[in-house]
Amino acid sequence: MENISSALLEWFYKNHRILPFRTDPSPYHVWLSEIMLQQTRVSAALPYYERFLAALPDIPALAVCEEEKLHKLWEGLGYYSRVRNLQKAARIVCEQYGGQLPADYDALRALPGIGDYTAGAVASISFGIPVPAVDGNVLRVFSRLYNDPAAVTEPAVKKAFTARVMEHQPPDAPGDYNQALMELGALVCVPNGAPLCEKCPLAHLCAARAAGTALELPRKAAPKPRRLQPVTLALLESPAGFLLQQRPQKGLLAGLWQPVLWEGEALAAGEVLARLQAMGVDTGTAAPEALPAAKHIFSHIEWHMNGILLHVPAQDAPAGCVWASREALQAEYTLPGAFKAYRKLIV
Repeated sequence: MENISSALLEWFYKNHRILPFRTDPSPYHVWLSEIMLQQTRVSAALPYYERFLAALPDIPALAVCEEEKLHKLWEGLGYYSRVRNLQKAARIVCEQYGGQLPADYDALRALPGIGDYTAGAVASISFGIPVPAVDGNVLRVFSRLYNDPAAVTEPAVKKAFTARVMEHQPPDAPGDYNQALMELGALVCVPNGAPLCEKCPLAHLCAARAAGTALELPRKAAPKPRRLQPVTLALLESPAGFLLQQRPQKGLLAGLWQPVLWEGEALAAGEVLARLQAMGVDTGTAAPEALPAAKHIFSHIEWHMNGILLHVPAQDAPAGCVWASREALQAEYTLPGAFKAYRKLIV
């Protein structure tokens, strides 16, 4: 196949989206944007990106940010391990590199939360280092370009595709080339629905277009089934606000706040009241109201939630819990997206 870089770059310079981390592709900005965009669409992430940078304009500020503020800045993006690793990496960068990301792919790759793709994106876009940055968009483009039915989720296949990507990369414009491939996958060789081949600068080279197989590609290995787990919530309101419980510092939703709940158990209202009383909660005399059933999907587990809403007398919070007013819930405490279905009841 002839080299695709000239046609691709010409298209990119004329058609790319104007984005703040492209206008100012400093290492911190590119790094933050790539971490935010791992599980989030660009349009949804932009307000969070702007807000985060306004509060934490550089890596030293990120390194010393208080945990609750950090989580609040991330609230709505989900996958909170991303922002915890972001801060872990920032602290290492301050200790070892004077608060500036290193201009070295391997050193970037060694930081917490930075994988091959993110290290490649920062190294190529911010530092001009000729390395690959292969995400799902790039894999889709090359799967179709070469009409390759191999499962792109397999490590050996991704390695082979990455080698193809590098065959075409111009050493004098690695960052623009990598961004152009990502942009082509986002805007033209799209993930959902038919690719917009009439707008593609590589259409004349695309083997899948010629074969009529573009919609079948890329192929992915069948995902492992998620584990279904019942969860019972107790949404308690007192004159001081709602009772929040802090999750353990490790594991799912580590360190975040939630309503009192029991994972792996589908409890009846009477059982919930008994559990609360065992915690030392005065459940009062009001009748509990049933919460609507809700579902939340994590990468490996699926919560099926039910529970009760209960108004209780004023009292001290049990160990590991706090009473949070509606104002505090809006300004201070981070409520994970897993409880989105109940958010309107408490905020």
